[in-house]
Parts: sequence; C-alpha cells; structure tokens
Amino acid sequence: MTITATHLDHLVLTVRDIDRTCDFYASVLGMERRSFGEGRVALHFGSQKINLHAVDHPIDPNVRHATPGSSDLCFITATPITQVVAHLGTLGIPVITGPGLRSGARGRLMSVYVYDPDENLIEIANDLSTDDMPKGG
Repeated sequence: MTITATHLDHLVLTVRDIDRTCDFYASVLGMERRSFGEGRVALHFGSQKINLHAVDHPIDPNVRHATPGSSDLCFITATPITQVVAHLGTLGIPVITGPGLRSGARGRLMSVYVYDPDENLIEIANDLSTDDMPKGG
C-alpha cells in the first residue's frame, strides 16, 4: 500500500509574538486571524490555515524543538509580482531576493523572498505557464 497526500490542510509556525505575526501576515498577504479551541490562534487564507504557537508556550507536548524562524514557506498570489514588490515597499518590508524565476510544485514561479517577524523565509510567487518547464524541475 502507498499513501498519497492530496493537499496541505495546515501547518504550524512557532513564533515569538502572535499579535505581531498576525499583523504581518494580514498586512502582507491578506490573511485573516481567527481564534479556535482554548485560546488558540490561526491565520486563514483560501482553504488553508497556519496555526500559531508561541515559543514560550508550546501547545503540543510532543514538539521537541520549538524554534521561531526555522520555516521556509511559499505562498502563491494572483497579484502581479511588480505590485507585490510595490506593496512590500509601502509596508517597509525589504525584499531579500528577487523577483526571479523559481521551480514550484506545479511548475515555474516568479517570486520574491522576504522575512516575517521571526525571520522565517517567506516566498511570495506568481504561478507561471508550465509549457516549457521540464517535468520534475
């Protein structure tokens, strides 16, 4: 038997400051802060969510290394990358690298990289045509 994943349901970010993280993702990527469970917080976008765990209060007792700034995430947007760069500039968020071509899960991406408040590396990308992309690239 083989297990085949079909999509991402959620991921978890360990953060220093939940409010600051929510402000960043709401202003940069339009995510919505929602509370759930017993005082827990998540950022919702599309049909996915990011659960937030404060580094000084891990929720899951099985987490061995709760460390902020250890994630590398890629978010696809329909907003043209030139407008993404302009928006980041108005927020005072420096672009670390890009715009540049990258290889994504489904094909070519045009993207920029920034850091969130915990220095997680955040890629913001446009999904490009995959006609000339080699399979597995």
